[in-house]
Amino acid sequence: MTPDKTTLRERIDLYEKLMRLDKPIGILLLMWPTLWALWLSSWGRPGWITVWIFVLGTVLMRSAGCVINDLADRDFDLHVERTRDRPLTTGRVSVREALWLFLALVLCSFCLVLALRSWHVVAWSVPAVLLAIGYPFTKRFFAIPQACLGVAYGFGILMAYALQFDTIPRIAWALLLANVFWAIAYDTEYAMVDRADDLEIGIKTSAITFGRLDVAAVMCCYVLAFALIAWVGHEMRARWAFYAGLGVAAVLAVYHYFLIRTREPARCFKAFLHNNWVGAAIFAGIVVDFMVVRGVR
Repeated sequence: MTPDKTTLRERIDLYEKLMRLDKPIGILLLMWPTLWALWLSSWGRPGWITVWIFVLGTVLMRSAGCVINDLADRDFDLHVERTRDRPLTTGRVSVREALWLFLALVLCSFCLVLALRSWHVVAWSVPAVLLAIGYPFTKRFFAIPQACLGVAYGFGILMAYALQFDTIPRIAWALLLANVFWAIAYDTEYAMVDRADDLEIGIKTSAITFGRLDVAAVMCCYVLAFALIAWVGHEMRARWAFYAGLGVAAVLAVYHYFLIRTREPARCFKAFLHNNWVGAAIFAGIVVDFMVVRGVR
C-alpha cells in the first residue's frame, strides 16, 4: 500500500531525527575545522563553490555518521535516558532503512568529492568513510574513543589541504592534532552527561577513563589544541586578528571550566554546546586576518 502524505511526512521526520538534523551542533563542530583549513590552505581565497561543496559534504557525512552510530549503538541506547527514544532504538526505523539511508548519504558525499576534480581528495575520502563507520565501535574497546572522533572530524582538514597542494603539509597535521585535542575536550564534556549510564552498560568513554581528573583533562586538551593552532599561526606569519580570535576561544574555554567543575550533567551539556562559539571565534580570527588585516580579496 502506498503511504499517504501524512505517513510520508512522518517517515521523513524520523529520518531527520536519525540524521540529527534537528540537532545541528555536530554539523557545526565538524564544519569549523574544515573551514579553518579551507581558508588557511588557500591563504584566504578558497573559492565559494569549493566552500559550498565542503559545507554540504560536512552535513551529509555528519548525517551518515549519526546513522551508523545509531546502528552500532541501538542496543546500548535503550539503556541511556537521553538516547532511549531514538528512531532505531524504538523500532520506528528499521535496520534496513537505516543502512539504505547511510549508503545514500555516503554516495551523495562521494559525488561531491568527485565534483572537486582532485584524485588526491578522492583518495583521502576513503579512509574518512572507513573512520566514520569504525568510530562507533571504538567505544567497545578504546579507553578514549573521543580521540578517534577527533581524527574522523578532522578529515575535512586533510582534504582541504590535499585539494590545494596535492599533498598534506605539516601544518595540516598540526591542525588535525589540534582538532583531536579539541574533540577530546568537548566530547568529554558531553560524555560527563551520560557517565552513570555508560558505566552501567559498559561503554568506554574519556569521562570514565579520566575519572576524577576529568575536568583537568578537559582543560589540558583545550590548552594543547590552542597551542597547536597558535603554532600554525606562527608558521603562517599570522597577524593580531588571528591571535585575537584564538584568545576569545581561550576565554570561552575558561568559562567552560566554571560550567563543568561541579560535574552537573545539565551544565556539562551546556559547555559541550558552547563549543560552537569556540570554533566560530577561531574561524572569525582567521577570516579577519586575511580579509581585513592582510587585505586579501
